[in-house]
Formats: sequence, structure tokens, C-alpha cells
Amino acid sequence: MKNFKPPRRIYGVDFSGAAQAGRFIWIAGATVGADGLRLEQCRPAAELPGGAPARDDALAALRALILSQSDAALGLDFPFGLPWELVRRHGSWEDFLRGFAARHASPRAFRDHCRERDGGRELRRQTDKEARTPFSPYNLRMFRQTYYGIRDLLAPLVAAGAVCVPPMQPLRAGKPWLLEICPASTLKRMGRYRPYKGKASSHRAMRGEILAHLEHSGLVLSSPSLGRKIAEDKGGDALDAVIAAFTAWRLLRDGAPPAPSTPKAALEAWVYTVGDG
Repeated sequence: MKNFKPPRRIYGVDFSGAAQAGRFIWIAGATVGADGLRLEQCRPAAELPGGAPARDDALAALRALILSQSDAALGLDFPFGLPWELVRRHGSWEDFLRGFAARHASPRAFRDHCRERDGGRELRRQTDKEARTPFSPYNLRMFRQTYYGIRDLLAPLVAAGAVCVPPMQPLRAGKPWLLEICPASTLKRMGRYRPYKGKASSHRAMRGEILAHLEHSGLVLSSPSLGRKIAEDKGGDALDAVIAAFTAWRLLRDGAPPAPSTPKAALEAWVYTVGDG
């Protein structure tokens, strides 16, 4: 993209496909400043305008947030695609999105379809291997996230031409940029991947330690209370949203997102990660 100018608004979204997804989808909102990335808010989707705990309401509110942006990049924590072996018959990533809902009537039907075609293996994308993501996009712990993320966010937004999604699509000014992020992958590259999700005091301490590391690396909290809110979220969803926002910011800070290492990314999609530095 000529005359690359990074967006001033950055969001990180920790996604969920649960029935009460509005309680588990967290959105971190931040502004790029001279002193770093200023984190201004972090809240569940149920608290967005029009949001509610129920999944359909939460996803509608998240779509509305994305559509309201014109100078923003959003790091989203769910798989944007499937392994090459399962998508290579599609002409393009947009074609894959276009027929997704018609091919898969439910999350379970989606997972069953993938398992029937994977030769008895749980396939992973090239980017999953390189980014060291924890799971295949249709793993038992991931398939609902993948299903609802693709069906209810990516497919309608891309079909409407309302967003651009690298590396499958070129970056375009005036439209929100959607980036696939895996917080665990970023933590692994930073050497900070330790147990941080849970009620134990050790989990709470690790969330605080990770947040402090991000602050040392350019994250600026708008208030101490915001930091406490993030560290005290036992599920780690708030922190994951912050990591997603931080990753998106660091990716764009010095230029356009780096090119994938494989041409398969044009169909499989790509997980963007950053390390320290």
C-alpha cells in the first residue's frame, strides 16, 4: 500500500462462540499516540451499544462497532480460514466465505464435515504451525469460535465490502482492517506463555506480570483501575483482548503487515504475531 499510514484506532477482540458469548467476548479499545498505544477501555460485548449476553445480540453489536470505524485496525482472536486440504477447491478466500453458511448448517455439522475430509487427522494450517497456535481451527475447543467468527462476522462484512482483511485482500484506506491474532502465539514469541487463566493467586499474578510487560513495551493504561479490571478477570478474556490490540498495533507501527511465508495464506488466512523489540 503506497504512502502507508497506520490507523489511529486499534481494537483487540477476544472472541467466543458460546451461547452467552456477550459475557466472554471482550473488546479492548485504544488510540495510537506518540508515547505508545493508549488503552482507553476494555469491556465485554454485552456492554457494547445494543449488546447483550446472548450470542446473536453480542455479534450484532460487534459488527456494528466494526462498521462504525473508518480509521481502525482490529485484531480478532479466531481462525479466519481452514487448512489448505479443506479449502483448495475454492477459487478464492472470498468464495470460501460466500458459501460457508450454506455448506454448514451448524457448528457441529461444520466440525463433522472437516473430520470427514481430514483423513482421520486433525489438520492444521501452515500458519498454525509457524505461529504455534494451540489448536486446529476445527478442534473440539475451537470449532464454535471458527464457525461463528466466519459465518457471522467475516462473511457478512466481506460480502458488503465494508472491511479489508490482509493478506487475502489489499489494505484500503477508509475501511477497518481485520487481522487474525492469536494471543497465545504472541506470548510464546515474547517468552511469556505461562498459565494465567484461572482463580488462583498465581494466575492473577501472572496476568499482572504479562500486563506489566506490555506496559514496558509501549502499552499505556488510561487509569490504574483499568489495569486492575484486566488483571482481575479470571478467565483471562480481558487480557487476551489487550494482547490482541497490542499485537495489531506493533504489527502496524513500522509499516504494513509482513508478507506470509507461504502462498497458501491466500486461502488459509494468516495469524499475525509479534515478539519483543
